[in-house]
Amino acid sequence: MVADEGEQTPSIARVYDYLLGGRDNHPVDREIGDHFKVNLPGSVAIAHTNRGALIRAVRTLARGGIRQFIDLGSGLPTAEPVHQVAQRHRPGAAVVYVDTDPTVLTHGRALLAENGSTALVKGDVRDPGALRHHPEVERLIDLGQPVGIILSAVLHHLNDDEDPAGIVRYWAELIAPGSHVFISHFRSGHHEETEAAQAKLIDTFGRGRWRTDAELHALFGTLTLQPPGIVPAVRWRPDPSEEIRTPTVWEQLIAAGLARKA
Repeated sequence: MVADEGEQTPSIARVYDYLLGGRDNHPVDREIGDHFKVNLPGSVAIAHTNRGALIRAVRTLARGGIRQFIDLGSGLPTAEPVHQVAQRHRPGAAVVYVDTDPTVLTHGRALLAENGSTALVKGDVRDPGALRHHPEVERLIDLGQPVGIILSAVLHHLNDDEDPAGIVRYWAELIAPGSHVFISHFRSGHHEETEAAQAKLIDTFGRGRWRTDAELHALFGTLTLQPPGIVPAVRWRPDPSEEIRTPTVWEQLIAAGLARKA
């Protein structure tokens, strides 16, 4: 059998799935993942600490009353997906996942088939206007009520000319007061190994840029950052049971922040 295009080309979502211990990936994705595991082993912590911050953010919002979420550039809904976390703390919470990867769409829809409060739609984060009017978004999300917008580890895959700040601004202007935007993003590093990791990712996928702290703050625009601000993901509202420690060089490379629309 000839491999299809999705099996021949590495996918950001599937490499991430592999690093998190998932099984919905292809040999070409595992090859990239193994490069990080073998040659830059500390980098694997980035995927895990980012996922942990996302889970804590969704939990925080659901406990705070948010009943609907849009997860932009979601990847595969595995490893404690957003809808499971949200619905555990806010039964009936609605979640729309958005991605373009064929494997994400096929496997994700199968996983979500029996959950009427969730949907996985094909859409490009760079075209928020089309997403706003997608039938599944209109079915599940009431933009007149507070919503949680999630941009977890996605904006660093966009080039500057794709205007990541403008994408955030579009949603910030659209959502109701009381809504929140969660962003996690690669921070620029000044270390030989971390710069090698950045170069490998950009060379593999041919796009993206890691950004400075000032640039990360600018992404949130006029939204009000919530405590503790933009910090390494591992330090973003850690569980009380978690050991408080200094983040490793690698863990400092993925930052997270949550902002509220007044």
